[in-house]
Amino acid sequence: MESRKPNARTLDLSPPLRSGWLERIFKLSLHGTTVKTELIAGLTTFITMAYIIFVNPNIMADAGIDHGAAFVATCIAAALGCLLMGLYANWPVGLAPGMGLNAFFTYTVVGTMGYHWETALGAVFVSGVLFMVLTLSRVREWLLNSIPVSLRFAMGAGVGLFLGLIGLKTAGIIVDSPATLIKLGSLREPGPLLAAVCFLMIAVLSYHRVFGAILISIIAVTLAGWGLGLVQYNGVMSTPPSLAPTWMAMDVAGVFNVSMISVVLAFLFVHMFDTAGTLMGVAQRAGLVKTDGKIENLSRALKADSASSVFGAMVGVPPVTSYVESAAGVAAGGRTGLTAVTVGVLFIAAMFFAPLAGMIPAYATAGALIYVAMLMMGGMAHIEWDEATDSIPAIVTAIMMPLTFSVADGIALGFITYVVLKACTGKRKDISVSLWVLCGIFIAKFIFL
Repeated sequence: MESRKPNARTLDLSPPLRSGWLERIFKLSLHGTTVKTELIAGLTTFITMAYIIFVNPNIMADAGIDHGAAFVATCIAAALGCLLMGLYANWPVGLAPGMGLNAFFTYTVVGTMGYHWETALGAVFVSGVLFMVLTLSRVREWLLNSIPVSLRFAMGAGVGLFLGLIGLKTAGIIVDSPATLIKLGSLREPGPLLAAVCFLMIAVLSYHRVFGAILISIIAVTLAGWGLGLVQYNGVMSTPPSLAPTWMAMDVAGVFNVSMISVVLAFLFVHMFDTAGTLMGVAQRAGLVKTDGKIENLSRALKADSASSVFGAMVGVPPVTSYVESAAGVAAGGRTGLTAVTVGVLFIAAMFFAPLAGMIPAYATAGALIYVAMLMMGGMAHIEWDEATDSIPAIVTAIMMPLTFSVADGIALGFITYVVLKACTGKRKDISVSLWVLCGIFIAKFIFL
């Protein structure tokens, strides 16, 4: 009997659980976490970014895309992106169609430039493929390092301003005016008033670190609209709508047009820098930075992100990108890809709540757009304001995006301003080869298109 005691210990359930398949895939013990912690972290991340389920379909519908198909496409693209990030890169990062990029897709490429949404999806696909190519090569690092830091921050802030303008316009808080171009709308109307309430509610709850502040506020304002008879109840759950209207609907051939170069570059640059900034920030919080300064599996995380955009275009959504809201899950203890996989599974489950998503009014999502826009403006704090050759191009980039109602034009004007100022002030060494090339392309665009 004594000789059997060591064997008896091997029947203890604890070691197999720690060395089970989840441990082998995600290396939980190596990252100092547990299955329970990762699941809670995944739920936390999902709740903080679940607003995209309601916001993105509304924006896509403005481009002429079927709302139900856009809803399902949003859930599928987000789920796949999260699963890729979790299983391939083992990072606790959630992905979904990017805020700002979806507005650029609808209100600039389709609305202002007049392209069909199928062509816009083709541009998303091409930019995703280019992002993958850059990720697989050293060109990515060269390009990331060659774009001035001030312009990187300005692009994020400019997209935020653009998004805020769209939110204010959608809510009716600002309206068009023949005399002054825009003016304040009537705050006596329920739509603008409820949008303002939603924005302020999100801001207050976020200040107090209330869990799921954006989602809570959207639902609360929707219920208020329902109580006022402005929202019709359609049920909560149903079979997911058909994806057929958007599945593989992208028109890639239509992208091979000179006028689409700036659109593809805008998708690429904003996506690339937004992703890089988000991943590096989350990596610091999640302890993925090694002692030598290198970030664990960063290349894999970038590949997962870029591949998600390619697939996202196939199902019918704008570029899929890593969400900064993932930091909430990391703060809750998420350290591995199991957090991201949990988020992905929850996005799949969300597909069965299409009636609920269809009830969310535009003024509720507009409040969320305005709040997210404010957060995106934070990057301007990192600009060297004492150096005019850096700060002026940054201001041009950020301001011209909403004023031209185009992310692409804002980027182009900012890059041209940067090159001209540096070249004319004896600071040509600050202008990289890629900047000269891009400046030439953008000037040609304005001259010939």
